[in-house]
Amino acid sequence: MKKILFLQLTFVLLALVSCSENDTLRVATPESVNVSSDRLERIDRMIQETIDSGWVAGAVGFIARDGRIIYNRAFGVSDIESQLPMKTDNIFRIASQTKAIVSIAAMTLFEEGKFLLDDPVSKYIPEFANPQVLDKFNEKDSSYTTIPARREITIRDLFTHTSGIDYAGIGSPVMRALYAKAGITGGFGGDKIRIGDDIKILAKLPLAHHPGERFTYGLNVDVIGYLIEVISGEPLDQFLRKRVLDPLGMNDTWFYLPEDKHDRLVDVNTENAERKAVTMPQDLVNYPLTKGIYFSGGAGLSSTAKDYAAFLQMLLNNGEYNGKRILSRRTVELITSNQIGDLNLGRDKFGLGFQITTREGQAELGITEGSFSWGGYFGTTYWADPKERLVCLLFMQQVPLSHNEIERKFKAMVYQALDD
Repeated sequence: MKKILFLQLTFVLLALVSCSENDTLRVATPESVNVSSDRLERIDRMIQETIDSGWVAGAVGFIARDGRIIYNRAFGVSDIESQLPMKTDNIFRIASQTKAIVSIAAMTLFEEGKFLLDDPVSKYIPEFANPQVLDKFNEKDSSYTTIPARREITIRDLFTHTSGIDYAGIGSPVMRALYAKAGITGGFGGDKIRIGDDIKILAKLPLAHHPGERFTYGLNVDVIGYLIEVISGEPLDQFLRKRVLDPLGMNDTWFYLPEDKHDRLVDVNTENAERKAVTMPQDLVNYPLTKGIYFSGGAGLSSTAKDYAAFLQMLLNNGEYNGKRILSRRTVELITSNQIGDLNLGRDKFGLGFQITTREGQAELGITEGSFSWGGYFGTTYWADPKERLVCLLFMQQVPLSHNEIERKFKAMVYQALDD
């Protein structure tokens, strides 16, 4: 009897270990998952040619299929002045890729019944009650008139960027001026104010349009980040650490980097008159190296390609990774489905935090219908393809990135390497 019980226990433990290993990213040969090594080398040549042309200083490319890492390569340098070689574990400012992580963290509260997607935001943040829509704007003194919004902003509107909230810094000229006058930072980080201070001011400002009327990329997920703090009673950084980052082993993903990780942060570059990469003054973008208190839910995180790949693999695994369940399968289906109805984002749709490729979108570069994606201001991009079981990322650090065809070529060239 004891021997039988021992064998049963051993079988269960082996099954648990096997399950954990099967849903975790591991290195394998491309051919083991039906990808051509020879064709992957075409990507190497494309990226290296872009660097040799001076268009970018360096990049990290990452591809996994069926949870197997088949491409994790670094090119060029992480610092133009010192010529430090780029490494695959270098840390990048992922800017708007923060949005997906914060959106997933918020959905863990949704699963606990802490809110409904169509709840008015004012139920949790009273300052959002009785929203107004911009009517007339005077460019000379930034004065304006408003009309009442047809309805209140819902939490779903925030996830889908249909609330009418615009962006400070990169939004429309009128809304940028309006936000600047009100003191909205919309920044990546800082040590002067907290995110709640910004959001309470933002809540009283007019919207660019009526909620649900159209897609306007804006500070919506920054509001979600503050909503998480209000509902959970925890600072956003601690909540993310507990709900998403630590369970997924994302130990290199932070709002403000621990000192022992500072030397792995990649420099941000800009372009000269010939549109070639040159060093940008780093004091303009050194927020990850400070000890800030502003946790920007829409843009504040820095990370590595492999850390972010684990996050995407969790979603391809229907909400589970390394034996840890973050979300249910049905919640992942909800997140990655069209949530904007007849509205459009180019040829594509938008879910709860992700752009969703449509059949028309697939015709552009070959990325499969149903894939979900986004990118970051400093030159990072990603997508996950449920049908082809792919997780793909290309990380750079450059603003502007005039030669952004490198991103489009990378996307197309991943699919030409598939060999099944």
